[in-house]
Amino acid sequence: MDTLSRRWRWLAAIFVLSFAVLGWIGHEIYLSKPPIPAHIVSQSGQIVFRGGQISQGQSAWQSAGGQQLGSVWGHGSYVAPDWSADWLHREIIGLRDMLAQKQFKQAFVALNADDQAAIMARVKREMRQNRYDAATDTLTVSDERALVIAELAAHYRGLFGQDPKLNDLREDYAMMPDSIRDASDLQALPAFFFWSAWAAGTDRPGEKNLSYTSNWPHEPLIGNTPTAGTGMWSIASVILLIAGIAAMLCYHSAHREDADPAAPEKDPLFSLKPTASMLATRKYFFVVIALIGLQVVMGIVSAHYSVEGQTFFGLPLGEILPFVASRTIHTQLGVLWIATAWLATGLYISPALSGHEPRLQTLGVNVLFWALIVVALGSLACGWVGTQERLGSSFAFWLGNQGLEYTSMGRIWQIGLFIGLLLWLLLMGRALWPALKTPGESRGLIAMVFLSAMCIGLFYASSLMWGQHSHYSMIEYWRWWLVHLWVEGFFEVFATAVIALIFSKLGLVHTRTASAAIVLETIVFLFGGILGTLHHLYFTGTPTAVIAIGAVFSALEVVPLALIGLEAFAMYRRSKAAPWVAAYRWPILCFVAVGFWNLVGAGLLGFAINPPIALYYVQGLNMTPAHGHTALFGVYGMLGIGLMLFCLRGLYPRELWQDKPLAIAFWSLNIGLAMMVFMSLLPAGILQAFHSINTGLWYARSAEIIQSPLMHTLVWLRVPGDIVFSVGALFLAVFAVGLLRKTQRQPQGELAAENISN
Repeated sequence: MDTLSRRWRWLAAIFVLSFAVLGWIGHEIYLSKPPIPAHIVSQSGQIVFRGGQISQGQSAWQSAGGQQLGSVWGHGSYVAPDWSADWLHREIIGLRDMLAQKQFKQAFVALNADDQAAIMARVKREMRQNRYDAATDTLTVSDERALVIAELAAHYRGLFGQDPKLNDLREDYAMMPDSIRDASDLQALPAFFFWSAWAAGTDRPGEKNLSYTSNWPHEPLIGNTPTAGTGMWSIASVILLIAGIAAMLCYHSAHREDADPAAPEKDPLFSLKPTASMLATRKYFFVVIALIGLQVVMGIVSAHYSVEGQTFFGLPLGEILPFVASRTIHTQLGVLWIATAWLATGLYISPALSGHEPRLQTLGVNVLFWALIVVALGSLACGWVGTQERLGSSFAFWLGNQGLEYTSMGRIWQIGLFIGLLLWLLLMGRALWPALKTPGESRGLIAMVFLSAMCIGLFYASSLMWGQHSHYSMIEYWRWWLVHLWVEGFFEVFATAVIALIFSKLGLVHTRTASAAIVLETIVFLFGGILGTLHHLYFTGTPTAVIAIGAVFSALEVVPLALIGLEAFAMYRRSKAAPWVAAYRWPILCFVAVGFWNLVGAGLLGFAINPPIALYYVQGLNMTPAHGHTALFGVYGMLGIGLMLFCLRGLYPRELWQDKPLAIAFWSLNIGLAMMVFMSLLPAGILQAFHSINTGLWYARSAEIIQSPLMHTLVWLRVPGDIVFSVGALFLAVFAVGLLRKTQRQPQGELAAENISN
């Protein structure tokens, strides 16, 4: 007990100190973020962009789809360009050609090598020199550069408008005409793209060859290449990873866990009688399965748009469901159904653990269900309406699509979801309270479940920390609090604690051992995971300290994953402990799959892109969705499905259970995911990485590469994996329909006399 208490103190200290550092980094980002000039003028005094247009242009881009329509500073989707890299390269080429004509009366390509070098030296000096005057809040550019900016502004207004000369390019980018209809927003859009490129290419005050984005993107024409710190901290991260794995293996060898106990002769949970509130969670799980099916459909449609930008096998689907809408729905559903599965699991296990059914608990479970339905359907419908009707930035921010990946729902729906999470926390807390008050070996595990639930409920408030006109660097800072800490952090702690409780209640692990192990695992995970959030922020207008801290701690995130394979093997071994354990075969195999994808998706593919030098070249390329699909679905999705199956096992008579559709669903989902990633996404990412390293990010994301025959082939190679994966989702639905069609267990108001929490 002394060791366990000491671990709890260590966990509290790491939690507080890590968030203190993360908060300090946020303050530093706020102080050193790229300035937004009130005025951008030419040397002759002509106004290039007026004050406020940069912020307005950012909101306009977000209302048009934002990170679902290309990316800025590498964060977003992958069919349209990264607009900051695209603008930067176009501006360099335009300025180069204009200076060549002005000085030599010839095209740049017609000049000899010496003259070309002289022109490029002048271009580099012009692009890298920081002419922002903080005293007057004014950015000054040369007259030649101002003319190039005006030409580029016309190009982007035509692209996001309806210039017929750009129809082919729009189709390549999976864009629809009139992406922005408001004339004022369309005028302001180029100001934001210019500013994002200016911050990426100009030197920070007092620095040489170091831009606000640490020289990202790769653009060798003006010396935008990796900094020394990017390379050195990458080397340090690899060394720390090896050292961390060695330390973990040494600790694991020196502190071997107790052997698993002999399995009970009978299933300890067989006599559990669900309460009315537990039975009320059944509808959550059927909604989860329906959302999985819809997400699969939206994923297939979105992937196809990278070949046919506005049609689906010749059908003009883009007119009613453009790429922006389908991808928004696809990414948003991924978070919604996984979260719903875990929330329902919490509501199911809380009365089971405590043996206590609070008054009006069933009413609360039902109210929360319909509130989640309203938020899910309302946010998806309003997002589609906003995208279809182009209703402007205010509608997009408050009700429609904020244009931020994985956090796209409008602010009203975010507030509604936050309130729903607080209600969920209240329902769990009041049901768990008797178990939390009762001394016993299980109390530590139950406390971890409740504490992680508290973090899930409270930390969703990070989605409310930015406003409609917040600085883009600060939006990215808070967005990753939500995406990384909320989804990848506290939900994982919650699910891990629930799995430990399940195995302990089944009598397959010692409760004392599970309690100690879960606290240690949480310490190790959060030690790297909280500050590991910063690896998403290397190149988003942040200070260079972010690269140092993010590189170190994101490497440490991978350390516990090195032993995940052993844990997965141990879970599989426990599934053979006694004949009755076969009743939990598919939930347990889902947990085994989580271990596999944690190692492969979160570990190998994650670390392949996390070091600064790697992310410098591959941020915004298909290497990221290769990691994202295996981590989000392979880890968190399979966790959600495993927890769902465990709960459904207790909510329906066992004679209604059908193993065959579950077997097909399990293997199809996992094999299809592997095919999708290793036959299509990963090879496409490697192809793009080659061009990013060799030429520049702008080229890796250009229509020339995205629409090349080889890239099209790699996209079509995704079809076999999509088909196999879809079969898995279909048979999961078949299993659910089988439960619904047969006689269901009648609601029980009381638990069995035997309290499983004892």
